Amino acid sequence: MRSPIAAPSTRARAFRASRSRGASFCARSAPPSTGPPASPLAARVHEVDLAALLEDLNRKHGCSVRGVEDEVLQGFRSFSWPGNGRELRNVLEESARIARGKIKNLKDVKAADLDALMLPGGFGAAKNLCDFADNGVDCSVNPEVERLVKEIVAAKKPLAAVCIAPALVAKVLGDEKIKAKLTIGNDEGTAKALETMGAEHVACPVREFVVDREHKIVTSPAYMLAGRISEAAEGIEKTVRTLLEMI
Repeated sequence: MRSPIAAPSTRARAFRASRSRGASFCARSAPPSTGPPASPLAARVHEVDLAALLEDLNRKHGCSVRGVEDEVLQGFRSFSWPGNGRELRNVLEESARIARGKIKNLKDVKAADLDALMLPGGFGAAKNLCDFADNGVDCSVNPEVERLVKEIVAAKKPLAAVCIAPALVAKVLGDEKIKAKLTIGNDEGTAKALETMGAEHVACPVREFVVDREHKIVTSPAYMLAGRISEAAEGIEKTVRTLLEMI
């Protein structure tokens, strides 16, 4: 049996303090500047030796991350990095920790390769997989994410989304005139946004989940409601179990 794929989200802020010795990984020192001061890392992010940094993180976490896609590199280079080297390291460290294994570019993944698809939430789902955090109901979705979600639903394969990720699903399926039953918990503003994008929002407590049997979609509020890890974990675990039962 093929495994469900989870599309890990990369946060634009530190998930936790880095325990490693270095705060900044630069290939060389920058010459003194006589111009106005700039964000140190933003001005020199092209100098960061990502290969060396990834090797260090691979050793620390037992991962096998071997490179960074061009579009991800572009994102690194265009971000202002107000937290400088420590913030960049924390983003890469969390990405490496989550993705403990072989990573495929999403453009190479097809619904035919999968038994199910799960979209974790978090800030990355609303900033990187789509731009709902910035543009709300007028958001756009990463083209490859949009394609894969459409393929999964068209193939009648199960799909799960937690936390804010159902907003992405609402946008993709709403554009296809598919009225999916989804939940983000009970936040009225976000629920209204999902319905504006074409979904049917179902209020749901943090430890539970909502199933759209017709479209084989499972969603849970997670940190849209959770005050403790245990609350989010219970709802997510139920969501994953239900997702696997649908395969």
